[in-house]
Amino acid sequence: MYRQVYRLALGLASGFPRRQIAGNAESSRAKANGQLFVSACRGAPIGTPEFAYPARVTSQAPLSFHWFLPTYGDSRGLIAGGHGTHMSGDRPATLRYLKQISLAAEENGFEAVLTPTGAWCEDAWLTTALLVESTETLKFLVAFRPGLISPTLAAQMAATYQWHSGGRLLLNVVTGGETHEQQAYGDFLPKTERYERCGEFLDVVRRLWTSREPVSLDGKHIRVHEALLARRPDPVPPVFFGGSSPEAGQVAATYADTYLTWGEPLDAVRKKIDWIRSLAAAQGRELTYGLRIHVIARDTSEQAWAEAARLLEGVDPADVERVQRNLARSESEGQRRMLALHGGKADNLEIAPNLWAGVGLVRGGAGTALVGSHAEVADRIAEYAELGIDHFILSGYPHVEEAYWFGEGVLPVLSARGLWRRPNGDESRASGATAFVGSRG
Repeated sequence: MYRQVYRLALGLASGFPRRQIAGNAESSRAKANGQLFVSACRGAPIGTPEFAYPARVTSQAPLSFHWFLPTYGDSRGLIAGGHGTHMSGDRPATLRYLKQISLAAEENGFEAVLTPTGAWCEDAWLTTALLVESTETLKFLVAFRPGLISPTLAAQMAATYQWHSGGRLLLNVVTGGETHEQQAYGDFLPKTERYERCGEFLDVVRRLWTSREPVSLDGKHIRVHEALLARRPDPVPPVFFGGSSPEAGQVAATYADTYLTWGEPLDAVRKKIDWIRSLAAAQGRELTYGLRIHVIARDTSEQAWAEAARLLEGVDPADVERVQRNLARSESEGQRRMLALHGGKADNLEIAPNLWAGVGLVRGGAGTALVGSHAEVADRIAEYAELGIDHFILSGYPHVEEAYWFGEGVLPVLSARGLWRRPNGDESRASGATAFVGSRG
């Protein structure tokens, strides 16, 4: 019943039959807040390699779940900005606070935490290196930009990280979708050539990680002569890679272990997986696949949609206009697809069952969330898994509390279905009840 109330309040178009609701002051207030927000937001602008690299392929079950480390700050509300646009939270990204998030992720059974890269957040390499000793088994999925440093140095940094962390590094390669941000770092290559350089960069890095002989490359963008690592990484860090343009697809198919995509309706995700799978197959490779998405999971569906309503009510329409205007200049095909899901308006945000596009009104990059009861969110995850998604990189506001909501609510459901088990087989870490999660009796 309340889920329908909040669909009406947020103007969510679900296509499902709606009950007539009357005489509920709480629902009327929520609906009014939603209408005011929709009114204020209407009209907001939108704006082939020399070597083949075998990818790590694992069975679809159990699935891998990762959390997110907001190195720009955290908040109980949505944070405006990102993807080349300034953003910051009212919980500063101090090392002390980031340790809390890391420990919450580790305690709740997440395998790794994704750490972003960009001028709007703290450096991912340094931040995560400082967090290694605060955790025991948690891995760090470090986002970095090829081309800003030497591929030999990047390969060496990864090897050193693996040595000191005990093999807890994963890498997320971000080619850079925003020319204005790349230029701030001194990189003036156009987007197409950035992907060319990225391919050459990864060619050198991946060979250095495994070669006992010196590596040389005289490429269009990268030149390296007889490079050799004194210590090769053990294990070799898995490479995660995302991108929706044709150039991105070719690089992913050639060099990535896991292809990442943002949360879209099932059919759109299916088409992207099929696209990358066919490109990889042409090179004799198989990849795994990951989904980057936010999550709002609660004991009941009504509670989850109420939380989505609360987040939306806290958004300043001026922030929507500002962020949408900035994101409209993005060269990222993935960002264009995210913007198309909501069109800069708040009157059609449930774009598929339990898939909410409200986050993307004010946040660049991943802009959708799974919203629902623990069982409903588990159902949607299982549907993505059926398409071939192996890795789920999740986040929620705020990140400490939401790690517990998902870890104590959804992961046990997935475990009971045989879709998840704790990393490293450590069942002793199973969390008990916390102040953040209510009774699920």
